[in-house]
Parts: sequence; structure tokens; C-alpha cells
Amino acid sequence: MSFEFNKIPKIEGINALHGKYDENKIPKKDTRIMCERQYQHNKIMPSLERAIEYSGLKSGMTISFHHHFRNGDNVINPVMDTIARMGIKDLVIAASSLNEVHAPLIQHIKNGVVRRIETSGMRGDLAKAVSHGLMDVPVVFRSHGGRAAAIETGELHIDVAFLGAPSCDPFGNANGYNRDCEEGKACGSLGYAKLDALHADTTIIVTDTIVSYPNTPFGIPESHVEYIVQVDSIGDPAGIMSGATRYTKNPKELLIAKAAADVIEHSGYFNDDFSMQMGSGGASLATARYLREKMLEKNYKARFALGGITGQIVEMYEEGLVKKILDVQSFDLIAANSLKNNRFHHQIDASYYASYQNAGAAVNQLDFCILSALEIDTDFNVNVMTGSDGVVRGAIGGHPDAAAGASMTVVVSPLLRGRIPCICDRVNTIVIPGRTIDVVVTDQGLAVNPNRPELREKLLAARIPVLTIEQLRDKAYAIAGKPEPIKYKDNIVGLLMYRDNTVIDVIREVND
Repeated sequence: MSFEFNKIPKIEGINALHGKYDENKIPKKDTRIMCERQYQHNKIMPSLERAIEYSGLKSGMTISFHHHFRNGDNVINPVMDTIARMGIKDLVIAASSLNEVHAPLIQHIKNGVVRRIETSGMRGDLAKAVSHGLMDVPVVFRSHGGRAAAIETGELHIDVAFLGAPSCDPFGNANGYNRDCEEGKACGSLGYAKLDALHADTTIIVTDTIVSYPNTPFGIPESHVEYIVQVDSIGDPAGIMSGATRYTKNPKELLIAKAAADVIEHSGYFNDDFSMQMGSGGASLATARYLREKMLEKNYKARFALGGITGQIVEMYEEGLVKKILDVQSFDLIAANSLKNNRFHHQIDASYYASYQNAGAAVNQLDFCILSALEIDTDFNVNVMTGSDGVVRGAIGGHPDAAAGASMTVVVSPLLRGRIPCICDRVNTIVIPGRTIDVVVTDQGLAVNPNRPELREKLLAARIPVLTIEQLRDKAYAIAGKPEPIKYKDNIVGLLMYRDNTVIDVIREVND
């Protein structure tokens, strides 16, 4: 059969051989700029301003950032300050998540540099300001898998991605660690940045460490990078990550963890070659510790551990209890170093991790996952976004994705947080639908979703007391009373998207 080139369909902005190439978007070359580069023919630009100029960024476009530097991030604020000085306005920020350190965005929103935000989460002064009506357009909150799917389908189109990397060579091979990572200059996996680099029209790597070519193994390949900017510092090591995520000593969290481990043991999903995702909170980490004891006792090994990875999971891997690690985000320095040193500790992108558009998403291979929560209601709906005052103070993260994909989802939470009931009639904000939650474990009892009667029978057969979710709510109300409803205005400040990118709930402006 002969090949007819002229029958290839023409797709606007896409070359048949390379999804990122569009000859109409390539800026005119400036030979003076090329001569200013550190190495001939490499991608290093002399300044952030010059890289932005070359990227073709204009008012009204969408830019993206990743959150692997957490509260130590020193990329978003300098980039936005530079963009503001250049007179570019009306931008959409599509960050995988935002933290307390990003409070300066408030001024850029007020000045019109930022028109809209898409993200997984938001904390600190920025979150408070948004909750009190800062923005004219509601913030779109997506899960990590939902964001990945939106990028893949074009619903979220990224014009320019600004991606921080602890090390990069002159041609763009970048990763989340470098020779100094023992001193804290590392973020580990670049799982959320990898997808942005693949799909953005232009990718700019921001780094403070240029290493010799080739920088392998890489998290982001040079083929996905257009420009590189070297800066003095991409972040504060103290805010990026600590040496290790510490075990909790809180008796309440230990009680929850032990009960959760017992649930897993007798659920039918705990056997040799199981798969798991554990959270990074105190109770979740402690659950992994109790689970380790049960694995040693039964001589069980996990096929793989998924998600945000902590030092506890790495220790189990190096002990031979976990065969492989699929890491979309490294939570501590032990995990970052393991990614560098251990062959079967592999960094994955957000689509591979959790996109509903990806038939091979790893969350679909989970036997069980452990998730934390701010609130759970009597329909098993879970809130991880808004506090008892209605203010945004968290992130969707991969919660809905893991809950939907895993064979069993266990939510751990204290019955009360301070004097606030965590089990209630209705959560402030639905982030995870109750149909995907199987067990809720508190320090004063556990409940099984009525949709899983066979799971309830297994736990009862193991002599594990099981309450109804209404009984847990009644316990909480008997101790602390039923809280008064939060007062909101009509104005919608946030849209909560389920993992399929349909609206599952809204966040309204808090009425002081």
C-alpha cells in the first residue's frame, strides 16, 4: 500500500511529527541573544526576562508551575514579579498547587497581572483572601489526576510552563536532585512538572545548578524544554523538605493507625504481592508502621507502593518488604535520595499516576489506599479543602483519584479536631464522593459504607467492632455539640472539580 503524504489531516498548531512544534509560534531569532548564551547552541538564556520574551508570552495566556518545592518555593514569586515588570497582564496561573509562600500573588491579582487561577490546593493568606472574595473569577480546583486529564484533552492549555529543577544540563535534561541533595537541595520526583513539560507550547526550566551534559537519569528530557534560566536559588531547603517525615507520638493518631492496620489485615486485600498508597499525615505514616509488623509476621511483600512517597516507604523497600516504588511526589529527603540511588524507585508523571483519560493509570492497580480528611458526613462524603470556618486551607491532591481507583479506600480522621466534630451531617465541601469511600476509622470507632456489606462481615468475623456512621456522628455531637452552619455570601469563589472534570461542589465567599 502506497503512502500519500497529502492525506495526513492538518491539525491547527500541531505538526504530525512533534506535538509541541508550531512554526508560526517560533519567535524570530536574535543573533545577539544567541551570542550572549553561556555555551554555543545550548538553551541557556542570559535572564528570565529574555526567556519570557523568547517564549512569546503575551497578556491573556496561561502559564503553569509545579509545587514540588512546597513552602520553600522560590520560582513562582520571582517569575510573576518579572512578568509584572514587563507589563504582561490578564494571565491564567495553572499551578499544580499553591502554598503559604505564594501570598505575593494577592498583589498581582489586585493589579490585574493574574485574572484566573487553576490549582489543586491553596493555603495561607492567599487562600484566606480568595475565600473572602478577592477574585472576580472563581478558582478552579482540580485533583492531580483531573488536572492531568484536562491538560491531555486541551481543556487546560498551557502556553508557557515555568518549571523549577534542582539540576539541569545546558540542553534541558532536568531532574529533582543534584550532587548537593544531601544538604537539602532536592525535591525528588518531578511528577507534576513532567506532564506540563510534555504538553506546554513552551517550557522554561528555572534552576540554580547547571551540570554537565547529559544530566541522567532525568525527570524531564531536553526534547521537552525550549529555554533554561539559571538563578541564584530556586528555593529554601528548609521549606522544600525535611530530612525525614517523623513518626507521630500522638496517642490518638496511633490508636487510629492501629485500627486502620487491623482493618487492612482482615479486609481480604492484604495478602502477598498487594499494592498500596499511604498518605503523609501522622496517622497514615503510623499505619504503614503497623502494617510493616504484620508483613514481617506473615512474610508478605508489597508489589508496589504508589503516590507521594515518604522515608517510611523507602525503608520498607530497602528492607525488601516493597518490591517497587512509583513516585509522583517525594515527601522527604530520604525519598529524594532513594530516587537517585535505588533502581526500582521510579518517578512517574501525573497522567500515569491518576488521569481518568489514561487507561493504564496506576491508581487503578491499587488494592487499598489510606487517606486523611478534615470532615466526613453520614453519606461518607469527604472534605479535604475547607476548614470549620469555611476558609480554603488544603488541597484536593490525588484523594479522589486514589479513592476511585483502589479496591478499598480507608479514610482516617480523629472524631474531633479540637472542639470541632469531624463526623457530621454534611461536609462543608464535597471533594471525594461517598460512593468511593469504604471504611472510616476514627479514634473512637470505625464505620463501613453500607455499599460494602461483605467487608463489614469480614471485619465482624475478625472481632473488630463496627459502628454505623450515624453512631460516630452522634458520639461527636454528644461531646462537642452540633456546630452552627457557616455563613456564606452568594458569591462563588471556587469550583470543585471531580476527577472527571465535572463540578462536584462550589466554595462560596465567607460572610464574616
